[in-house]
Amino acid sequence: MKRLVTALLLALCAGVGPAGAIAKLTSTRMSCQAIQAAFVQAGAAIVGHQSTRVPGLPIYDRYVRNRLFCSGEEVTETKFVPALDTPYCPLYRCVPIEFEDFNRR
Repeated sequence: MKRLVTALLLALCAGVGPAGAIAKLTSTRMSCQAIQAAFVQAGAAIVGHQSTRVPGLPIYDRYVRNRLFCSGEEVTETKFVPALDTPYCPLYRCVPIEFEDFNRR
């Protein structure tokens, strides 16, 4: 019986990947719809693309499905990345809350 339990545990652990692994996408190889669908599945991902200002410079950033994937001191802002089918695919990125904005009257 012990062998059976051990074998089952090993089989279950074999499919487990590293904790906290995050998806990595290259936006210019995917349609905007496919990129956004990846966030429905993963929640957060590192998205890479080439800079439009400096040719050949890779740009990487972490984007999220919604604010639930940000820390408590962050909110989301919309950023646009180039996709295979459009130069402006909207994604969400976590940014710090600007508390000074709340003090202005």
